[in-house]
Amino acid sequence: LPVPGASAAAAPPGRAASMRMFHGDVFLGEADVFPIKPGPEGALPFPSNEIRISHLSPASERCPPLAILQTIAPFSVRCKLQAKPLPPHPSLHRLYLTCFNEYKSAVVVVGDEELHLVAMPSKVEKVPCFWCCSVRVGLYAASVGMLNLRCLAIVFDLDETLIVANTMRSFESRIEMLSRRMDIEDDPVRVAGMSAEIKRYIEDRELLKEFIDTDTVTDNGRIVGTQKEEVQPMPGVQERLVRPVIRLPERNAILTRINPEIRDTSVFVKLRPAWEDLRSYLTAKGRKRFEVYVCTMAERDYALEIWRLLDPEANLISLNNLSDRVVCVKAGSKKSLQHVFRDGGCHPKMAMVIDDRLQVWDEKDQHRVHVVPAYAPYYAPQAEMANAVPVLCVARNVACNVRGGFFREFDENLLKKVFELLHENELLDLPYAPDVGDYLVCEDPNFPQSNKDPAPIPEGMSGAEVEKRLNGR
Repeated sequence: LPVPGASAAAAPPGRAASMRMFHGDVFLGEADVFPIKPGPEGALPFPSNEIRISHLSPASERCPPLAILQTIAPFSVRCKLQAKPLPPHPSLHRLYLTCFNEYKSAVVVVGDEELHLVAMPSKVEKVPCFWCCSVRVGLYAASVGMLNLRCLAIVFDLDETLIVANTMRSFESRIEMLSRRMDIEDDPVRVAGMSAEIKRYIEDRELLKEFIDTDTVTDNGRIVGTQKEEVQPMPGVQERLVRPVIRLPERNAILTRINPEIRDTSVFVKLRPAWEDLRSYLTAKGRKRFEVYVCTMAERDYALEIWRLLDPEANLISLNNLSDRVVCVKAGSKKSLQHVFRDGGCHPKMAMVIDDRLQVWDEKDQHRVHVVPAYAPYYAPQAEMANAVPVLCVARNVACNVRGGFFREFDENLLKKVFELLHENELLDLPYAPDVGDYLVCEDPNFPQSNKDPAPIPEGMSGAEVEKRLNGR
């Protein structure tokens, strides 16, 4: 009988191999294994000519395993399996029904690869049938929860994206640089602009100096003392760390000391306006919309403290995940989502990036980057509010649209078509898998998608400069 929706050629190419199947050490039965591709490309992935299942995947609430695998490892079907009809093996039949009814897959681990046996319905065969898909170890388990919760990943840069930070040395360096430019500038409008910029730098430098000398600051005639903020140790770290911190919410500023014992590691941090709006969206009503990561070229201790200031309650990244999710890239190297998700926490197709620079990202990830204007609170303090919607509110709206578009495609196209697939279908019958980059479009036509006209000098420390400044070089 013809199979509805199946391609004309019902049998997969290549010659079948007979293999014994085990779940751990328990014999399940025998199966015929058909390679998808002919010739050397169709080499079967099972070592020792046997199929040894190590475990079943986590159950999925709403997504069949093939939909998950097509999203995170498109067209990765390596072979097809059909149980031998004689003698019948009830253990293999029970495994098939468990996988089919509970949205689980049977997993064979081969090195750093997982082979997922997906139970498939058939209109022709009367025996258990499986498709075998290949995926990186750990990626499937991480993706099941994200897809069930309708959750994607979002990766933040720090410096000039979410904050601008300065030490005494970087303040003095910028003031000196601007003063030299003023001396050779003839345009009175530009001179006035530089003068105002220097004044803003000096004002914040004086606050930082007072913090270094006295652990207090005088803000509009009011003396503000430090709060001792305990830094929760990460798993495996016993040392208790308490930092002196002053928060000035009216200024969108925080003063902190990276090494509490060394006053010269004090830093003045300006937070980008509307960060609270973006943060609230990511955690609204306790529903996780995005798994949060950080990718920065800054020094690690500095990056961890800046993130702690941005996420003091650890609502966006839990302490257990902090070490893996704050990723520091060597200055001058390219950032990449593959490196961010090196431990298999997410597939790059399910991640978007918020950064002020596009070219620092690997070319294959650039279509997933939402570029924000570089934060320049000293050069252009009013720029953040010049648009009707603040920069980070635009980023929030973009993230919302990306998530909506991704899961609309997932639900209305991919899921629907996967439910129609049968064992007899071919690889080319698999549906298109959504990619975050397909939906990363800024709705505001006036919003810049690149930083063609940044501040004449960098506003704060970044990359190698952070390490140099904090180490006193």
